[in-house]
Amino acid sequence: MQFVIDSLPALLPFILAGFVAQLIDGALGMAFGTISSALMISLGQPPALASAGVHLAETFTTAASGISHIAHRNVDWRLFGRIAIPGIVGGIMGAYVLTQIDGAVMKPIVLTYLALIGLFLIYRSMKKELHDAALRLVAPLGFAGGFLDAAGGGGWGAIVTGNLLAQGGEPRRVIGTVNTAEFLVTATISATFIASMGWKAFTVATVGLLVGGVLAAPLGAHIVKRVEAKKLLFAVGLLLMLTSAYGIWRALA
Repeated sequence: MQFVIDSLPALLPFILAGFVAQLIDGALGMAFGTISSALMISLGQPPALASAGVHLAETFTTAASGISHIAHRNVDWRLFGRIAIPGIVGGIMGAYVLTQIDGAVMKPIVLTYLALIGLFLIYRSMKKELHDAALRLVAPLGFAGGFLDAAGGGGWGAIVTGNLLAQGGEPRRVIGTVNTAEFLVTATISATFIASMGWKAFTVATVGLLVGGVLAAPLGAHIVKRVEAKKLLFAVGLLLMLTSAYGIWRALA
């Protein structure tokens, strides 16, 4: 009990960050890893350690988020299988690469691409009618999302959700399915980091992100079920553009 009381002042900022990041992630299908990793790195943690800590926390937050999306019937199970398996493979490879080399060179290129996807989603949200389309490019997105999520400390939702929505996927189902599949991908990435680095990534910051994220998970799934598709598209597009622009600025600074 004394440890909890002594650690509470250090935990509170990370609990708040985890709550806000997971609320956005659960509602829009992205941003927990991006926001949390940016916070960890800004506090001086190396990219590999930050990514490992965030993914350990995400293992629990994505489990809570996935259960909530399943309860609200936001999951397309056929799509789930098509993105989860390649995402796991990509996540293992990305985690290994991050512990071996510096992937900073690719980051501005990926962020620029995501900003363009965000612009396109905003354009789609302003069309008079939205029509669901067949999703053709799925497995490669799962692989790329898993790889970049592990190597960059975040990006599963941005890559997979953003691109599936750009192809014409129904926003509620896409967001719910991608969030639920993220649990398997994140658990695999975390196991890979633990095998490579041990348990040193499980810090006070990780515990704070975990607590805040688990508390917010049910709210995000409820929001995505209630909000109109066009508004979801606009919000996802705007979030992609803002986070990508900030990431590019930090990478080039």
